[in-house]
Amino acid sequence: MKLLTLDEVAEMLRKSPAQIRWMRHNGTGPRCAKLGGRVMYREQDVIDWINTAFEEGAKSA
Repeated sequence: MKLLTLDEVAEMLRKSPAQIRWMRHNGTGPRCAKLGGRVMYREQDVIDWINTAFEEGAKSA
């Protein structure tokens, strides 16, 4: 299991770290957890979140 930092997730999604923080605050971003005082993301959770967005987009297209 690979863990990603907020900055790595922002780069992966081509968003700013502030946008990722806002998504976390609103509950609209990928799942995350605070580990050792840092917000971390499992790479697979980010990938699943992206796949879900594409599936939902395909349904509405």
